[in-house]
Amino acid sequence: MRGPQNGWPILLSISFPKSGTHLLDQILLGFSKIAPFSRRLHSFYAEYEGESGIKRAPEEALDWLDSLRPRDIASAHLFARPEAVHRLIRPRFVPYFIFRDPRDVAVSHVFYVTDMEARHVHHDYYQSLPDFDSRLKVSILGRPDANIEFPNIAERFAPYLGWLDHPEVMKIHFEDLVNDRVATLNRIVDHFLVHVPLTIDRKIILDSLESSINPGKSPTFRSGKTGEWKKYFTDQHKRIFKDVAGDLLIRLGYEKNNDW
Repeated sequence: MRGPQNGWPILLSISFPKSGTHLLDQILLGFSKIAPFSRRLHSFYAEYEGESGIKRAPEEALDWLDSLRPRDIASAHLFARPEAVHRLIRPRFVPYFIFRDPRDVAVSHVFYVTDMEARHVHHDYYQSLPDFDSRLKVSILGRPDANIEFPNIAERFAPYLGWLDHPEVMKIHFEDLVNDRVATLNRIVDHFLVHVPLTIDRKIILDSLESSINPGKSPTFRSGKTGEWKKYFTDQHKRIFKDVAGDLLIRLGYEKNNDW
């Protein structure tokens, strides 16, 4: 197969934590069925070390990006720092950015830290709290007094907002992959074909991506539901969320105002 004019690019899945990371990874790996891309992820990068909660130095992210090679498929919780953006908005990369309603992120975070990841830096603290409501409050407000950095949900999202400003990065609402998957997969293919103009029948490409989705290996996608926060948010949760992250919901397109 003849390569693209600018050479084979790197497919990069950028995600905000608890927003469908594994799902997007699976979809991008589907391109390996119709083009000579890697059949497994090159690696995964996160801005925080999972067990210690220590934030990595910005240079580590750049070194990781520089380690990637043509035809790699990689995944990252990657901040939109200017240096990282500068590297990614070039033909060398085909970047995608997936995010989710931050209210659902907060709920998912509680389940993940409390029940699913015993090695998480905040696991013992969450276990020590009396109930789900108190844990959800922490996932919204963060732990400003802790010795490990864990800011509120809006401040946690802030370093990713820059990805929204660059058309070279395709933006994906996790909810669209659940509620309007065919249209969203078509958009993912369109973004890919701008960089890799394959002559393969479009249906074959779409089938390759669809068949790569494995809900059992994507916890966020397993229930196939959106708006789960409505089952868990009390009036107090709504109030504190609006105080710290109401503007974020509007910026991401999940609400038009704070009247929800």
